[in-house]
Amino acid sequence: MHGIDKLHLGAAYYPEHWPQERWAEDIALMKAAGFTVVRMGEFAWSRFEPEEGRFAFEWMDRAIAMLAQAGIATVMGTPTAAPPAWMVQCYPEIVRVDATGRPQQFGNRCHYCVSSPKYHDLTRRMVEAMAEHFKDNPHIIGWQLDNEFNQECHCGHCRADFQAYLKEKFGTLEELNLRWTTDYWSQTYSDWTQIELPRGGHNPGLMMAYRQYVTEAYRRYAHLQVECLRRFIPQAQWITHNLMGWFGLYDHYRLSAELDLVSEDYYVGSGHVDAAASAAVWDLMRGMKHKNFWLMETQPACVNWAPVSNKLNKGEARMLAWQAIGHGCDAVLYWQWRSALNGQEQYHGSLVDQAGLPRPFYEEVTELGDDLAAAGAVLAGTRVETPPVAIVNDYESRWSLEHQRHHKDFDYVTELNRWYKPFHDRNIRTDIISPEADLAPYRVVVVPYMAVIDDARALRLKEYVEGGGTAIITCRTGFKDHCDAMLPTRPPGTILQELTGVEVEEYYALDRTVAVSAALFRGSAQYWAEKLKTTTSARMVETARFESFNGWIDGQPAVTTHLPGRGLVYYIGCVLDDVSMRKLVDHILTFKMIRPAIKDLPPGVELCIRINDAGQKFLLLVNTTPDTRRVKFPPNQHEYITGGDYEGDVNLPGYTVAVLGERAPAVAHSAAGAAAAD
Repeated sequence: MHGIDKLHLGAAYYPEHWPQERWAEDIALMKAAGFTVVRMGEFAWSRFEPEEGRFAFEWMDRAIAMLAQAGIATVMGTPTAAPPAWMVQCYPEIVRVDATGRPQQFGNRCHYCVSSPKYHDLTRRMVEAMAEHFKDNPHIIGWQLDNEFNQECHCGHCRADFQAYLKEKFGTLEELNLRWTTDYWSQTYSDWTQIELPRGGHNPGLMMAYRQYVTEAYRRYAHLQVECLRRFIPQAQWITHNLMGWFGLYDHYRLSAELDLVSEDYYVGSGHVDAAASAAVWDLMRGMKHKNFWLMETQPACVNWAPVSNKLNKGEARMLAWQAIGHGCDAVLYWQWRSALNGQEQYHGSLVDQAGLPRPFYEEVTELGDDLAAAGAVLAGTRVETPPVAIVNDYESRWSLEHQRHHKDFDYVTELNRWYKPFHDRNIRTDIISPEADLAPYRVVVVPYMAVIDDARALRLKEYVEGGGTAIITCRTGFKDHCDAMLPTRPPGTILQELTGVEVEEYYALDRTVAVSAALFRGSAQYWAEKLKTTTSARMVETARFESFNGWIDGQPAVTTHLPGRGLVYYIGCVLDDVSMRKLVDHILTFKMIRPAIKDLPPGVELCIRINDAGQKFLLLVNTTPDTRRVKFPPNQHEYITGGDYEGDVNLPGYTVAVLGERAPAVAHSAAGAAAAD
């Protein structure tokens, strides 16, 4: 695995769009901005293979060499997201088919069938040709597979492939019929070929299996490319794929397993940065492999596809980059370098316009380049210290709840982010992890809406809590198995009933809010409430109750606390409002004595911590607001961007960052001097 010896700054670059005599001007501007990396090649199949079997890589060799002379490394993309016109003409069977049976029209991208054997063959030939050609190029530091896996296919081959997948998964039709309860509505199958790809609503077992199949189809396709690359490229060159945050077509944890590192494409779209929402995405990406990640694409001021493609405020994108770095990002790349003269994204933001001249945003990126030149060396090779809190994210539970919301306004990702926000706003660092992740490192684990449960998941939680951990388990947990079938026991399932001390007698989609009262808070529940029956005894505390509502849950427990073993478990039998959730989180953090490393930071100032192998910690204070904030620095701190030694009260201007590391004892500047330096 390639060692990260610097924090990288760069952009997606498409030299194939421009005459070669223009490249030197582009590269000079990149160097002046502080670029150290570009990503290239991911849409260049028609240039790499202009006709079948004839490869042309020399133009890319020249671009890589020119960039390298300026100290800029290359991440090479495999171009498989954009199969060329000659290929579609020669092999129409590779084209993706939508749910209505209509083939995808050439001229967009990702118009291929991810399971097509012929496309696999064509991909293998291209990736192997690239790997063999570029394998000895020392200026390529990594490879990106394809670009933003994001489509599904309903062609005849995919249907047959899905049927083969089900046969391998279930073994017999009898088992499939049993697990999917196909006696319901006379859905029983007597032949594998009778099973269709779901279009719209369908049997929950079929819909869940289809999402699992799509995950497997993309995992196999990624594996094919990884195998081709690894046969040729040196071990020092890493392999990644650029994910898209909360995109939910497939299970990102399974797809990421074989990658060396995860990369993310993050766009604000309309409006402005929501600091808690962007922080959650960074923690989601870091949690994929519990390792640092790359921001492979982010917007330079604006996009072209949002309902209102407004530009970010001056300094806002620079702040977003530093927030990502604080959460474990090792590289920030903008999409894209220069506006293309034609194509579907003409109005998308860029650093250089169609005339080849720097746009106003170029200045902001240059400032970020100066930041990294000053502070990047001490952060290179550091990682995010293990947080005290984890939130469990489960794709199968998400799919299950999306397929049967039961309340139109209940959204899994929105609600998971609502649990993330009170920790973020208190500067309590948080991981977002898989249900199969180790829980032992965390002091508090939040398990929101984990509808899909099995004994292994439940026992992992039980072991964690009984060993001294604190778990927050919410409503809508423990309803289903991995086939999306109802469990034969009441939620949250037998093991979690024992752990939480409650079982769910009934559940209610709420047509209005219901008041909830407790010693800790007086608030309300929205969307969902459960009638809880306590199943254990003296170690159970009813923390909150529903007030008058529908006669069924009036006066019934809404939040319970149970003390099994040496730990503590809260069961939240409703969707709490924001204020109540914050009050409950505050109570738990106080009880667990979990505090931020710097107390009393003003609202909007986010504290991040990166640590090196020697145990030295670096504090990143990111002002996510446009306004100056007065911040108290800890004693004996060196600030790496300004190069000053400060302590005490310091002005942190809007959208800026301070990178702090403890210095050797010396006479510190006064707070007034530090403020003046700002």
